[in-house]
Amino acid sequence: MTSSLISTTLSRRGFIAVGTGGLAALALASCSPTPPRYVTPTSAPVREAELARAGTGRVTSVALRAAETQLDLAGTTAETWSFGPVPASTIRITAGDTLRATVSNDLPADTSVHWHGLALRNDMDGVPGATQAPIGAGEKFTYEFVTAQPGTYWFHPHVGPQLDRGLYGALIIEDPNEPLSYDDEWVVVLDDWLDGVTATPDEVLEELNGGMGGMMSGGGMGGNMMMGARSDLLGGDAGDVRYPHFLINGRPPADPETFTSAPGRRVRIRLINAGSDTAFRVALGGHRLTVTHSDGFPVNPVDTDAVLIGMGERYDVLVTLGDGAFPLVAMAEGKDDKALAIVRTGSGEPPTTATAVPELTRSVLTAETLVASSEVALGTRDVDRELTATLSGSMMDYDWAINGRRFDPTNPMAGALGVSQGERVRLNIKNETQMWHPFHLHGHTYQHSGEGPRKDTSIVLPGKSLSVIFDADNPGLWAAHCHNIYHAEAGMMTILGYTAS
Repeated sequence: MTSSLISTTLSRRGFIAVGTGGLAALALASCSPTPPRYVTPTSAPVREAELARAGTGRVTSVALRAAETQLDLAGTTAETWSFGPVPASTIRITAGDTLRATVSNDLPADTSVHWHGLALRNDMDGVPGATQAPIGAGEKFTYEFVTAQPGTYWFHPHVGPQLDRGLYGALIIEDPNEPLSYDDEWVVVLDDWLDGVTATPDEVLEELNGGMGGMMSGGGMGGNMMMGARSDLLGGDAGDVRYPHFLINGRPPADPETFTSAPGRRVRIRLINAGSDTAFRVALGGHRLTVTHSDGFPVNPVDTDAVLIGMGERYDVLVTLGDGAFPLVAMAEGKDDKALAIVRTGSGEPPTTATAVPELTRSVLTAETLVASSEVALGTRDVDRELTATLSGSMMDYDWAINGRRFDPTNPMAGALGVSQGERVRLNIKNETQMWHPFHLHGHTYQHSGEGPRKDTSIVLPGKSLSVIFDADNPGLWAAHCHNIYHAEAGMMTILGYTAS
């Protein structure tokens, strides 16, 4: 299969189906008296934007095989889907090089790979129905693009709730002129896990789609819906789903990963939240953390005891290690459970989840306290276009939406947010719900207003608004959605589309 879009049968969940011609037809069939035409993923502007990235010409080739597998969770065997180990083997590449990733789909269902956080060429973004046809069972697809920006990124499917399986891994784009000084590096991927233990993600989505209204009217409460998860940091309700396990690098607290180093060594920890419904509060017992990057982009360094990280977010931290054995704890915010790994530089009993970590209740860093480094801050210029994404919905009916419209895969461009290439855009994200949402924009990195950090995924608290700016410099059709996978699948998703001249 090539990277061209192909019209296929529409599916209810996810962007499963509409090809380039279909998107144009849907735009023309909309109720607008003068419906816009949009730049398509395989069009000349997309190819020109990729050429403008230039690159080194060097190519890193990798193979990813999506297949059914088993994951050992400290004696509990979970049937799941993955790209081999969970997480997948980390992909490393130098900024400016081209990544060529061939994905073989040996699953009994369609899939795709989205390269989360990258401003890559639109037809390689991995969103079926918007940027490509899905990779069918037994088929292959090759993603190829220039990796322009160094940083901590990751990859995962964009078909249905497959994110809540084991199909994910880290993508580290290294800076050929790395300004940070450190001795060791540790990639830490956080996850909430239920697949093959208490339910499949599809079963969870079906249960949630009944909403609390269905439960109260006699439908009964399934075992996967979580009630009473509360967090002051998240402004109230902390999550929808009950998870039996919380993992660090695919391992539960009963079988924790151990990172071995030496006292006095300076370690760069790259934190990635690959969870589907859980924010984590992360701390390293006995240590302070220096936050240096958020979502791949540098910030003015800030010291803290702990970091709050929502689904899809990434933080890089530096820490100088003491002597002993220390717990790296990722507390499942509001869910009364945690993930655990161990840092060992000397003797001592291995810590457990019962080990006290006072750093978790001291200073907790959130994105609004960060300032973008001067070298990545967006320059001052007038805003050409202002857009609003109003987040709505509730647990009662599970009717999550953007701008009053639940995403409809049979009409994906309905309610699209339109921009023109070259514009400076202000996007106002307004959360009118009683729950927090990690909002993610594909293909762009925006900046929080007021000299805030450069990001692509941001926590928006209930009843609050977040204003961000970005430059429309990457033409195509880009998904924008809540990164709670169940909210997105229930309808909290839209398209940012570049209008064709």
